[in-house]
Amino acid sequence: MSDTIYIKSKSEIEIMRQAGRITAGARSIARQAVAAGVTTRQIDKYVHEFIVKSGAKATFLGYAGFPASACVSVNDEVIHGIPGKRVIRDGDIVSLDVGATFKGMVGDCAGTFPCGEISEEAKNLIAVTRQSFFEGLHYAREGYRISDIGGAIQDYVESHGYSVVREYVGHGVGHQMHEAPEVPNYRVDRGIGRRANPRLVKGMTIAVEPMVNVGGYAVRTLDNGWTVVTADGSLSAHYENTILITDGEPEILTMAEDL
Repeated sequence: MSDTIYIKSKSEIEIMRQAGRITAGARSIARQAVAAGVTTRQIDKYVHEFIVKSGAKATFLGYAGFPASACVSVNDEVIHGIPGKRVIRDGDIVSLDVGATFKGMVGDCAGTFPCGEISEEAKNLIAVTRQSFFEGLHYAREGYRISDIGGAIQDYVESHGYSVVREYVGHGVGHQMHEAPEVPNYRVDRGIGRRANPRLVKGMTIAVEPMVNVGGYAVRTLDNGWTVVTADGSLSAHYENTILITDGEPEILTMAEDL
């Protein structure tokens, strides 16, 4: 990934709005498919069909070799769950991450949703993860730094006794799914460590995506080389939207009405 931050033109932003609507629609389709007895591969099929029908391309399919159009991660799976024969059961929580490319511009979003009746802990985890995104969104404004977003997310999550994954972060998005800058979900001191901490400016488009664990923040990758799980086996949730930095309120480009 290049270190160059691409400021989007008005025409590029309009295309990203369209890409964002398609991506948000794909997330809604996936959410509606979460039910006991459904396989993760079936959800992926619905996502792929919706994106193609909408005149877009499934960004994830083939990306660095990923074999599906959606990431479907269940319970202790944090991100990058590969759809397959796994059957979703009552009590599971299912993280759905989707991306769509429309006229060369990318939308990226995710959410974690319940299957049937889930535990109170799982309900709270999902709610805290989602709200942590909006806590960070308060600082997605011109003049603030990337770390202001992450710091707000971290503070909110930790105030509820949960932990924020460190090894995977948000990112710029636009012509590519992963562009500069990285967007950590935790506080980064300026000039310290390997992650940059630029100021936000109008025309930046970034994907903010807190990944939150009930237990510790440590994770590991399964033998398939993709699926990331919590190291301690605790539940994990994920929430993401693509946002546009403006000269006022940030604009969520992937916000469906029911999410």
